[in-house]
Amino acid sequence: MPEQMVAVNGAELCVESFGEPRSPAILLIGGAACSMDLWSPRLCELLAAQGRQVIRYDHRDTGRSTSYPPGAPGYTGPDLAADAAGLIDALSGGRAHLVGLSMGGGIAQYLAVHQPEKVATLTLMSTSPGPAGDLPPPAKRIREAFENPLPEPDWADPAAVADYLVESERPYAGPKSFDEAQARAVAQLVVARTVNVESSAKNHWLLEGGEEVRPRLAEVSAPTLVIHGTEDPFFPPGHGEALAREITGARLLLLDGVGHQAPPPSTWDTVVTAIARHTA
Repeated sequence: MPEQMVAVNGAELCVESFGEPRSPAILLIGGAACSMDLWSPRLCELLAAQGRQVIRYDHRDTGRSTSYPPGAPGYTGPDLAADAAGLIDALSGGRAHLVGLSMGGGIAQYLAVHQPEKVATLTLMSTSPGPAGDLPPPAKRIREAFENPLPEPDWADPAAVADYLVESERPYAGPKSFDEAQARAVAQLVVARTVNVESSAKNHWLLEGGEEVRPRLAEVSAPTLVIHGTEDPFFPPGHGEALAREITGARLLLLDGVGHQAPPPSTWDTVVTAIARHTA
């Protein structure tokens, strides 16, 4: 189906669906500063071919969804969770399979704890149960990226912004799983689709609010699959292992050589098969 704007929770969110609308719904929830373009259309098509309705969307301040001034998001972290809940109500009859990556995995956990009736299953990718001293810290290259951030581009220059987005992504990928050509194609698409790309790059990092859900993970009743890269430098595998340990009955699937990123094409057979079985 073509992209459409859906009004939920006081915002207009841009949404695209793949597959038969009457099929069980999978809602893909992206990470911080990520539009729906995080999720490859081909990956969505492969999941839809398993008899699912696959829904991807732009968070606020990404893509074509409601945008706010750079540095001044008019919403909180819990609002992003409420946005996902609103899409579940509007597009899938109040219940869906959730697949969340990084921040999107945090949103999925939040919904599984606070609105369990909306969550048929959980798939948590490249995410964490939350900050805690018992979990491994980010890798050196990620710490260095935070300590020495890239200079901001001229936000009015599409080519410069695309370069900035590509280089910002590079440290997070696995050593052998960064495809620069693909990253550049996605970055150019993001720049072309986004209402305010400076807001998209900045505002999610300023969000506040929302309780830590880790103390309540044992309450999660939705069947849970944890998918984690063995080379994730932001949330090393210990974060995925903690999720699988603390959510009753959760299963852990490790992707060899994959970093903190959307599943690369080399993993799609494994990932699609796993999610299809999990959501059956």
